[in-house]
Amino acid sequence: MLLLGIDVGSTTCKYVLTDQKGNILDKAYERHNTRQAEKVLEFLIRLENSFGFTPGRDRVYMTGSGGGFIAELIGARFVQEVVAVATAVEKLHPDVRFVSEIGGEDMKTVFIKEQEGKKNRQVYMQNVCAGGTGTFIEKSARKLGIPSELLSQMGYEGYTLHKISAKCGIFAEADVNSLVKAGVPKEEIIASLFEAVVYQNLSQLTKGNTPLPKVLLLGGPNLFFRGLQQAWRFHLQRLWKERGIGDFSKEEMQELVIVPENSLFYAALGCVFTAMGEEGGVYAGKDRLLWWVEEGQHLQKLKEGKQGLVSSEKELLEFKKKFSYVIENKIVPKKVSEIVIGCDFGSTTAKAVCMSKEKELVFSCYSLSKGNPIEDAKEIFRRIREFFGQDVKVLALGLTGYGKDLLKDVLGADVAVVETVAHATAGLYFFPDADCICDVGGVDVKIMIIRQGSVVDFRLNSQCSSGNGAFLQGVAERFNIPLSEIADRAFQAKAMPNFTMGCGVFLQSDIVNQQRKGWKAEEILAGLCQVLPLNVWVYAGNINNLSQVGRKFILQGGTHRNLAVVKAQIDFIKSKVPEAQIYVHPYSGEAGAIGSALIALEHYEKHKSTRFRGFEVIEELTYRTTTSKETVCHWCPISCQRTFIDVYLGEGEGRPWSKVPLERGWVRLIVNNSCPKGLVEDERELKVIKEQMESIKKNFPNVSDFVRKEAFKKLTRT
Repeated sequence: MLLLGIDVGSTTCKYVLTDQKGNILDKAYERHNTRQAEKVLEFLIRLENSFGFTPGRDRVYMTGSGGGFIAELIGARFVQEVVAVATAVEKLHPDVRFVSEIGGEDMKTVFIKEQEGKKNRQVYMQNVCAGGTGTFIEKSARKLGIPSELLSQMGYEGYTLHKISAKCGIFAEADVNSLVKAGVPKEEIIASLFEAVVYQNLSQLTKGNTPLPKVLLLGGPNLFFRGLQQAWRFHLQRLWKERGIGDFSKEEMQELVIVPENSLFYAALGCVFTAMGEEGGVYAGKDRLLWWVEEGQHLQKLKEGKQGLVSSEKELLEFKKKFSYVIENKIVPKKVSEIVIGCDFGSTTAKAVCMSKEKELVFSCYSLSKGNPIEDAKEIFRRIREFFGQDVKVLALGLTGYGKDLLKDVLGADVAVVETVAHATAGLYFFPDADCICDVGGVDVKIMIIRQGSVVDFRLNSQCSSGNGAFLQGVAERFNIPLSEIADRAFQAKAMPNFTMGCGVFLQSDIVNQQRKGWKAEEILAGLCQVLPLNVWVYAGNINNLSQVGRKFILQGGTHRNLAVVKAQIDFIKSKVPEAQIYVHPYSGEAGAIGSALIALEHYEKHKSTRFRGFEVIEELTYRTTTSKETVCHWCPISCQRTFIDVYLGEGEGRPWSKVPLERGWVRLIVNNSCPKGLVEDERELKVIKEQMESIKKNFPNVSDFVRKEAFKKLTRT
């Protein structure tokens, strides 16, 4: 008789096959890419063919977030995953007292206590948010352009750490964005992620209990990420010393905090050990599971879901023909002797466009952020210079996006344009009679309401991933679907699940639930595209009556290069405003850069001069970043862990009086402060700024304030 334990997780499936005595005959760990039932069926076919796994004789036990339903189809007995893990731990490591298992989308901790000769378990789980999990770390690493092989070897010890929230994946993403904008090195950000994960486990999932040695670390992230293991050992060493448990050396911590070789398979092993101690779970064969994969789940989808984004191939072809320019439109490079440059330094990408004095777009370039705004700028301007040559004259430079304030003086920009203004300018340039411009970017949503060519109201959402492109891209990457294929895959779906409008955290949980029901990657992507307009207009924009907005809608931003999103947007807007005219910006991804270039050109036409430092200066920029106890802000109890970015520009008085001294010729940029006061290092600098403000106030008095005071004096006299 053979025993089979299967763990169907949120991102992977694992199995362990043993003989009656528990000796391992075979094991596997594979990603299911949302096809949980299909992957289990693949396992069963493999085991039947290779090992003679036989219905009616052999036994199978299952666990995991997706195991309950599949177990019924094959005659397996279901074991709750925490029980399965704890069973394996007690069997293989009887001296372990604390277990942390981190999976793709959940975390669990188990305290094992012995009282009167009996062991009892105390279990805590987090499974409603991906914050602090393997997906949380991998998503951040992808954003930073770090391949998985390098991520697994990155460390924790010896790096400056920054505050990152692990409680919520969305807040963590915002924190990482802030660090990227501040030019913090990738190594420090990854080390800070490891810190956040361990802190989340020890502060939230222990519920005030103290983990006692020995400690067992399980799950993919704990096994694969060397830096995460270092963070665990560092914090447990400190915790045990503080609470009088023991002052252990680094060598002793290696023995007290264990990462076993079969770390990935403990839930599946627990199923096998459970089967060895009881009866049941006789394998009923794969026929019902095969029926479910081929027919059953499709019938269920028709009952629960809705029709796909398009009803027929004809409708899809007509739609693609009408909006093909969204993908095909590209700025054709053309060499001219004088250019105006507009740059959009966003959180995920850096974009630049060049235009002539006649407002003709002559060049564009685009690159994924390297995690450092100054390096992003070097790359962009290097490419511009390579195309136009050494002698091209730059008439003006305009910046927008998250990096504009950091880079304005460094690059010598003439204008640093607020994003809403840049995007509105780009939209109105091509559609001067627009009533509304909807810009959906990587991490934010901007809705601008226009009246007579001017913005009269706008809605901005940058604190939640719901409705933005990065969320959609992140889900696709989890399914191993490239960004360029999202739309085509979404259009393939004949049906799609219903997703609830709202918070990205709840959407993450909803996605996992839909996977369990058998919805495939393309169907989930179609459903997310379909709910995106609700999140954009109602949840993020708080606009419930679209008919009051107007009739002419302009869609722009990089997310609208995805035709599945455009289709969903058009269907939604038309359902609310049947007579609506809906257009996609001809250069939707470059809209911010185009807007900043147009405003920079206005500046040149007015002043006939530019502050642009030149390609050579930008290429040779020398800078250094400092994040240490000397950079912490002490103006309030928050104590922001600021970063000082010092750039050599050959100007500036330096800061010899600073705790982090700065030589003459260097300019300091202070980032990661949560309020304007954090831009000031100490009381001395604050006094100088206050004197400057008083001088300006004296030289340029507020006339209305003066009149009000004089009127009050006359009133009191009478």
